Amino acid sequence: MAVSVEELADAMYALVAEYAGKKKLKASDIVKEMITKYGDEVDKDMGKEAIRALMDSERCVYTYFGGTYIELPHKEGAAPE
Repeated sequence: MAVSVEELADAMYALVAEYAGKKKLKASDIVKEMITKYGDEVDKDMGKEAIRALMDSERCVYTYFGGTYIELPHKEGAAPE
């Protein structure tokens, strides 16, 4: 049974949330982890689509610190709840 892009995006979000504050993950690291997890059901193009879905939905953001990483959006200290 093939994995949908939405299911893959949810799994990627869970991975990013798990490593939040511990390790910065690059897009390629996340795609490789999903290929390891799901095997032949996932390829690089599908991984790119899932990352695009995460960015478009604003569940994750790109950050730059000597390289491009995918992280959860940061909440500013003065931002209302």
